[in-house]
Amino acid sequence: MKKLLYVALAWLLLAACAKEKKPVDPADFHIIPKPASLTPGTEVLDWDNKKIAIIARTADEKNVGNLLAEFLKTKNLNATVTEFSDDADKIAFYTAEDPALGNEGYTLVVDEKGVSLTAAAGAGLFYGIQTLLQLIPENGKTVPYVTITDQPRFAYRGLHLDVSRHMFPPDFIKKYIDLLAHHKFNRFHWHLTEDQGWRIEIKKYPKLQEIAAYRKETVIGHARDADPKNPKDFDGKRYGGYYTQEEVKDIIKYAADRYVTIIPEIEMPGHALAALSAYPELGCTGGPYQAATTFGVFDDVFCAGKEETFTFLEGVLDEVITLFPSKYIHIGGDECPKDKWEVCPHCKKRMKAENRKNTHELQSYFIQRIEKYINSKDRQIIGWDEILEGGLAPNATVMSWRGEEGGIAAARQNHDVIMTPTGWCYFDYYQDTTSENEPLAIGGYLPVSKVYSYEPIPAVLTADEAKHILGVQANLWTEYIPTPEHVEYMMYPRACAMAEVAWTAKENRNYEDFLTRLDTHFKHLDAWDVHYAKHLQHAADSTVSKK
Repeated sequence: MKKLLYVALAWLLLAACAKEKKPVDPADFHIIPKPASLTPGTEVLDWDNKKIAIIARTADEKNVGNLLAEFLKTKNLNATVTEFSDDADKIAFYTAEDPALGNEGYTLVVDEKGVSLTAAAGAGLFYGIQTLLQLIPENGKTVPYVTITDQPRFAYRGLHLDVSRHMFPPDFIKKYIDLLAHHKFNRFHWHLTEDQGWRIEIKKYPKLQEIAAYRKETVIGHARDADPKNPKDFDGKRYGGYYTQEEVKDIIKYAADRYVTIIPEIEMPGHALAALSAYPELGCTGGPYQAATTFGVFDDVFCAGKEETFTFLEGVLDEVITLFPSKYIHIGGDECPKDKWEVCPHCKKRMKAENRKNTHELQSYFIQRIEKYINSKDRQIIGWDEILEGGLAPNATVMSWRGEEGGIAAARQNHDVIMTPTGWCYFDYYQDTTSENEPLAIGGYLPVSKVYSYEPIPAVLTADEAKHILGVQANLWTEYIPTPEHVEYMMYPRACAMAEVAWTAKENRNYEDFLTRLDTHFKHLDAWDVHYAKHLQHAADSTVSKK
């Protein structure tokens, strides 16, 4: 009788425990960017000492599976990619169309059967595994039961890097791509040419590698404080380099495997001193010129009146287009002083021949002519919002950086727009004004809180006009950022905030909730050896006055 009583009590105790088991609070899932829908379960998968089968059949599934297997090995988890397995310790990929999710959405299910990930295309599978990786504790080998359905808000989600003021090795460019891809950005804007250096090999014009890729020295400290005539204000060290076409191809392939499109930027008609140092006949005066040793905006630009200018740029673009599969080619168009054009006989002749009233309209001619050439190669141009001046090229997409006005004007003209205004998207600005150790920056003040607050669709646009806002991008100009570690310091954690602006639906965003998730996310950044601004872990919402 006692034995039966003990058995009955045991069953009652088990039943009571089962009733006590409750789903995990969704707030305990610290995923960045925040998913659209998350339903937690009550159990966990335990992969300790297990062999994990990654089920992948299509080319995209195998690509994503191999990337996942590589990462799991860093967690000392044994994973292999295979086409079939009945094992419960499995991660199964399914490619199936779902109009509600598009090509970048996914459904992730973790339960007693293992992990299943469904998406319409490789990009969706890739973003699904980025979420899965954030579900695995940094020092653990378990995955909580959960169902997540997710898709991005914007089609264009970009991060930019200027490698012309300061150059970074190919291995770091790959790490930069890894990090942006993990945070579900899908565009890498690679700024390759500037006054201070030309960074891409162009075989037709070897002097770009021999001369334009190098400057004789670099200003010490902030450019505004330097005396151009005082040698003590410069370091006296030759600086430069360039990426070979083979290196560029390798980086493009690396990005494509992670569903990132690289958009190259070849600056024109301004920011051209490095190119003019190699080919002085392309300037209005004929030179001599040298690559800039300080930072700012310079009067010497490509001559808009000489045919040689367009022959040169078309030759450059031919090689760039052959290398980069991107639909977009960025042609700059910003900060182009017109002083030399105003007095240049070649430019005056061009204005008269083309019936252009002023040099703003001459720049419009320049951009429209380049656009026509790029369109003939079945590509499209992106330009900074200055390309609106004098008349916008017919098929151009505008990056609005001088506030939102350029983007608003372009959208109202039925042109596509990428929002990247300085006040929210320029990560070369100071991010903290409380630390004495904050490194030199170009100026301004942009804390994490302000980045997170950004709404890319201006309220003044109609619903139809708003459809032209393709997305958002954060930019990093490197005048005062000489090392990879400094790049990471300026990018993170601000890029985490921008990732959520770009991916997560407006109604699902909450800054306090983001900060809670960010605390956990810092552990992932530590594991990936990211040199982020660690002092912002407890100062992310600093609101002290500008530096």
